[in-house]
Amino acid sequence: MHVTSRRVGVVFAPGAVAHQGTAAELIDRALVARGLTGNIVFARDAPEFDAAVAAEGGECIVVPGAGISFVAPPAGAIRVDLGPSPADRSAGIRVHIRGRGLEGLRYAVDSWYHHRCHPGTIRAYGAHPDQCGELRIPQGPGPFPAVMLIHGGYWRTRWEFDLMDAPAVDLTGRGYLTWNIEYRRPDEYGWAATTDDVAAALQALATLAQVDPERVVMVGHSAGAQLALRAAADAVADPTGVRPALAVSLAGVLNLCLADERRLSEGAVANALGGHWPDHRGTYERSSPYHRVPLGLPQLIASTVHDDPNLLEISRQYCLAAPDEITQIEGPGGHFDIIDPTQEIWKHVAAAIHARTACA
Repeated sequence: MHVTSRRVGVVFAPGAVAHQGTAAELIDRALVARGLTGNIVFARDAPEFDAAVAAEGGECIVVPGAGISFVAPPAGAIRVDLGPSPADRSAGIRVHIRGRGLEGLRYAVDSWYHHRCHPGTIRAYGAHPDQCGELRIPQGPGPFPAVMLIHGGYWRTRWEFDLMDAPAVDLTGRGYLTWNIEYRRPDEYGWAATTDDVAAALQALATLAQVDPERVVMVGHSAGAQLALRAAADAVADPTGVRPALAVSLAGVLNLCLADERRLSEGAVANALGGHWPDHRGTYERSSPYHRVPLGLPQLIASTVHDDPNLLEISRQYCLAAPDEITQIEGPGGHFDIIDPTQEIWKHVAAAIHARTACA
């Protein structure tokens, strides 16, 4: 795509950060990594903040401070709140990055880059704002092999589908239709809403005329891998819906009982499922891929060896236990390297997906 400008406007309200230089350094590094330039404004007062936001001619990044409302410019905005914050669904705010600390600024720059340089189309699969996905369709007549991507974040609301922008863009460039989904997270809406949304998003993908229903792949990262493999198993058990050709776990939380026993990410599993596994055995066993084997379809289980060793162990345990057709990949890197298309392990993941789907 031809991009007329690679300049990113970033506007801070007074007092939005504790040290302006630290924020500026982080933004500068993020801009350089994406080949972008920036115009960073630290407003001294509310009128200057409003004027700086209004002056932006394209989508900008705005850091208004907790609980502060603002009017997005006509071209739209990415809102960043460094601490926890209710979702801002105001008109013109394309994405609200919240609760990720100062690192949220890097995620905002990455989101700007992916959507400016590799835009997709946001489509709803339900009535709630979080029941949506970003669709990217490659060049050509189709039908295309399709990949549904499910983000992780230990099922917590502060992590959203921008996490999977980079692999979605990469796979689209390789000839896949990609469907990067959002879903209602259980910390706000409960576990049933989360699992129902993933199932609904898969069925919505299958209705698209551009999709080859025989070559649908489900890819999940971290907690998203648990959701992907659980939904794939459910789909196999339902003869009326789409049957994925491949389910992919990238650094997945595949044994929920073990993850709960070890209180991974400060008890994230119990927080998501509504309690610890001895008190909710049925929910855990329906949701834990390890307890669902055989799933009844081919799987790719990929891990990085410098990730949380508990996750590496869980993936290895899963591969030993599952009687399905399993391709196991391990490589160097940390938890997020496995969804970074510049890293070697991602290239192996993409090649394994290609081998299963015979993407031209």
